[in-house]
Amino acid sequence: MTVRPCSACRDGKPLDFEFSYAYQPILDVGKQDVYAHEALVRGAAGESAFSVLSKVNEDNRYQFDQACRVKAIKTAASIGLPSKLSINFMPNAIYKPELCIRTTLEAARQFNFPIDRIIFETVEGEQVNDGKWLAQVLSEYQRIGFKTAIDDFGAGYAGLNLLADFHPDIIKLDMGLVRNIHESKARRAIVRGIADIAAELDIALVAEGVEVVDEYKCLRDLGINLMQGYLFSKPLFESCAQRNGVQWPVA
Repeated sequence: MTVRPCSACRDGKPLDFEFSYAYQPILDVGKQDVYAHEALVRGAAGESAFSVLSKVNEDNRYQFDQACRVKAIKTAASIGLPSKLSINFMPNAIYKPELCIRTTLEAARQFNFPIDRIIFETVEGEQVNDGKWLAQVLSEYQRIGFKTAIDDFGAGYAGLNLLADFHPDIIKLDMGLVRNIHESKARRAIVRGIADIAAELDIALVAEGVEVVDEYKCLRDLGINLMQGYLFSKPLFESCAQRNGVQWPVA
């Protein structure tokens, strides 16, 4: 794993591109309420995430990761985000967790956003081969007072071995397990098993990528109350969803 020295943030060149955020709600379907919003990177005028992420490389990865945290918090504060805020982070861009978190803490104080409403979520597609390193990073964030989430649970590196080393506050099921779950006995059995493990360890379980009513109904029947997906709301550029603006499926 390539890491950047501590001076990367202080002495590194500023990013030569701009970006902003869209916010997609994570919903408590049992209470019909907004549990959190995930901050999703976008271009400065709402362009796709790819238009931004394609500009990230080994030379600017650290600066980008730090800038993302500040921008996500600043924008969330400016739109009056009422819920928890989930920020994706790049574990491979971290040198020392206790040092690399300083910029985030300063942003939370500057924009008056409570740290106990911030969730650090492992970024989608960011493969971490060293599970113990990721557990160390997440443990430090949890110790400071942030919530922690493991994304894409069930997709290789985000699996049971990682869970054995660290108990996050939240697990987000990989979309591959959610897709057409109502038509797959195997997917239902796997998700039911993960739900039992999460309940035993007092970990909240989120089903992401919910797109059709049948998936929603199946997940609900499996006892999963936290869901995220286009069925309820698309990401909103520099805006957040209110409870009465969510498309709640008819029971």
